[in-house]
Amino acid sequence: METRSITAEVPMVPRMAEDPAELVPELAEVSAALFRVTGNGSVPRSTISLVQLRAGQIVGSTYLTVLHTGFLRKAGESEERITSVASWQDSPYFTGAERAALALVEAVLQPSAHGERVSDALYDRVAEHYEAKALATLMFAIGQVNFFIAVALTAKPVPGRSFTDPWK
Repeated sequence: METRSITAEVPMVPRMAEDPAELVPELAEVSAALFRVTGNGSVPRSTISLVQLRAGQIVGSTYLTVLHTGFLRKAGESEERITSVASWQDSPYFTGAERAALALVEAVLQPSAHGERVSDALYDRVAEHYEAKALATLMFAIGQVNFFIAVALTAKPVPGRSFTDPWK
């Protein structure tokens, strides 16, 4: 596997020149459905964005990290909350429900040395904060970001460009 020197500059062009959504227009319907699902109001939008920011951090996607940081800023989230997502475990800026959601996204995205990723204890802890519809929505929000992780890591859209136009 080829690795880039840590001192090498990263180009400000996408790896894939064509917008995958234009190449596969059927994606628009799926993408819109995922946004409707996660926007059903059962989980605060800020919680979904915090979870999706953490997902981008976990997988090492600058594009997703910059994108979700921007969404959180536009929603009026404080810099303390945004910047402490990476170290949420010892941050005083999150509610119990947000902590449960962040623990869930970490469990789903990171391999576990101790067996299954989402233990019964973690599930129970999350379920204490979210009723059934909200818990399902939270699972789909993690699935939604996972859907886009493959695009972000493979095609490498340009971080910081418009959400609708990262390919130029």
